[in-house]
Amino acid sequence: MMNKKRILTSLSLVSFSLFALQAQVMDFETYNPTSTLIVPENEVKKAKFPFIDVHSHQYRMPDQDLSELIAAMDTLNEGIMVNLSGGSGEKLLGSITNIKKNYPNRFVVFANIDFEGAKDEEWSKKAADQLEEDVKNGARGLKVFKSLGLRNKDSEGKRLAIDDARLDPIWAKCGELGIPVLIHAADPEPFWDDFDADNERWLELKTHPRRKRTDTDPAPWEQIIGEQHHIFKKHPKTNFIAAHMGWYANDLQKLSELMDEMPNMNVGISAVIAELGRQPQNAHKFFIKYQDRILFGKDSWKPEEFPTYFRVLETNDEYFPYYKKYHAFWAMYGIGLPDNVLKKVYYKNALRLIPGLDTNLFPMD
Repeated sequence: MMNKKRILTSLSLVSFSLFALQAQVMDFETYNPTSTLIVPENEVKKAKFPFIDVHSHQYRMPDQDLSELIAAMDTLNEGIMVNLSGGSGEKLLGSITNIKKNYPNRFVVFANIDFEGAKDEEWSKKAADQLEEDVKNGARGLKVFKSLGLRNKDSEGKRLAIDDARLDPIWAKCGELGIPVLIHAADPEPFWDDFDADNERWLELKTHPRRKRTDTDPAPWEQIIGEQHHIFKKHPKTNFIAAHMGWYANDLQKLSELMDEMPNMNVGISAVIAELGRQPQNAHKFFIKYQDRILFGKDSWKPEEFPTYFRVLETNDEYFPYYKKYHAFWAMYGIGLPDNVLKKVYYKNALRLIPGLDTNLFPMD
């Protein structure tokens, strides 16, 4: 009897040891507990008002079956999708032809410029002339990818700065044509910080190591962001939309100072809803103050992720999950925007900044 008892005790100790060992080796990526908090929930599957997604990427639009996109957009209450990856010349014409043939009022396209090899005044004039031609063909704005400032090099192989004077004719041309420039500059600042336990983006950098940057690869974060702000100031007649809230969604006080300083600076909320959802009171105040200069955008086209945006913007819910742990390992809170502000963020601000959109798709009270 005693031996049996000892055997059971030993087995229990072995089981406990195995459990303890398993717990010790579980890493941060695996640990993702289900919250036991019980609070009121108001899931929002469909936006309260029709919205314009000013930050989407559809790379196959020239030959894409747009009806599939429309079906998904309708489930979300998405009125208009802005495809920022329109390209230029024949590619852009292909997208616009497909749109006009099938859903002329539900999609618009922004043109792009290949900045690689920027050289001289002749190069700049050619780029500006091509942009003007693209706008005549139906482009509604210019999208500038983060490659400008990070990877693009000039004709001599040097890093092409965002505020390089050779690019001034392009920004000026956008002001002349009355089209906005939606620009993505740099990446989140922690990508430049030390890759250690103090870095809030540690998990993202661990799972996506190519996103790591340094002050010499290719330049300090502050320098690249400063170059962007320089062109905002240098071209006050051109409307700029800083993608991802200019990477200042985690510092709304600083962003407020920048927007006060640069009245032609607008911001899109794509890919930074997790920053807003962890500071509901602060974010609410910011949206009220800058309600005329904030635009809805999502970035990656994953319809199942949009409801998190709606819930953060529309409700006062507490402590609900985000959909991508490596972006945010914290919970979300709703910022409870009033209807008049929601309408501006969802569509009114985009209608004002982007020419030629169909206003009949939206309530204009």
